[in-house]
Amino acid sequence: MAESPAKVLRRILDSPGVHLGPACFDALSAKLVERAGFDYCFTSGSFLPVGYVCCETMTVPYHDPTTQKGSRFSISAARLGLPDVGLISFGEMMDQGRQIIQAVSIPIIADGDNGYGNAMNVKRTIREAIRAGYAGIFLEDQVSPKACGHTRGRKVVPRDEAVMRIKAAIDARKESGSDIVIVARTDSRQAISFEESLWRSQAFADVGADVLLIDALASREEMKAFCEIAPSVPKMANLLEGGGKTPILNPTELEDVGFKIAAYPLSLMGVSIRAMQNALTAIKSGQIPSHGSIPTFEEIKEIVGFNSYYEEEKRYATNTDQVSLQNGTFKLGKE
Repeated sequence: MAESPAKVLRRILDSPGVHLGPACFDALSAKLVERAGFDYCFTSGSFLPVGYVCCETMTVPYHDPTTQKGSRFSISAARLGLPDVGLISFGEMMDQGRQIIQAVSIPIIADGDNGYGNAMNVKRTIREAIRAGYAGIFLEDQVSPKACGHTRGRKVVPRDEAVMRIKAAIDARKESGSDIVIVARTDSRQAISFEESLWRSQAFADVGADVLLIDALASREEMKAFCEIAPSVPKMANLLEGGGKTPILNPTELEDVGFKIAAYPLSLMGVSIRAMQNALTAIKSGQIPSHGSIPTFEEIKEIVGFNSYYEEEKRYATNTDQVSLQNGTFKLGKE
């Protein structure tokens, strides 16, 4: 029997070294992450829409009716071409998550934002993540509406409420008989103080969080001090590319400081946007993208799975049918 995604992720967390995880935003980007040899990846943004849960075929508000701003940045952009302002629906986000999980065999970590309400909402969020097949999930302590972790104006809930969110997540996991990895994040470094973020991280560890994350750490010294608390609990670095507050350390430096995993949330979406812009500029001038900037057709077919599909198809050919694969197409004919 195959290991659960969460068990695979836990094995990664127990293995030596620091483990890097790019953020994907659709099934194709997840496949590319896996093909590149990464052991796991994150979804760039939460798997649920802000302020909503699913009830049978209806979409109903969560406990907290306040409009929230989630961190579904890349998925909202890729699927709808719209900003992350709560426009994407529950069904769309869950469908995207299922497609990502089904496209790859590596563990996927979801962004659960702030749990979408009180402790009971957090428990529902965890149960939905387990049903979807995620290996792990982030939960944070921001108020609603929330903000990007590297922007101004963030506010966090009181200490006791923050800790109860993580406790509720742990309880939901136990009640579900799951081993999903709970990543406890605090945004109190920018909202209150560095000292407050250390206190909260220790409290999250005390109630059973599997991984700790302080978002928007401002220096290597802060990163090192964070890694020294709750030494038995793995630490995660969120390395926002292109101008975030946290220093971008290389893997050796991250390991030396004490981190176990590191997320790169915008790299794939960012380079995709720039590559498409360059290609469109070339096409508009009557050219095609330059050699080396675009895969060959054969490479594209291999990446999306044509060749493996054709190989598997051969297993089911009948005695009266002849399967012929030529130039990426197939023909069926009588022998």
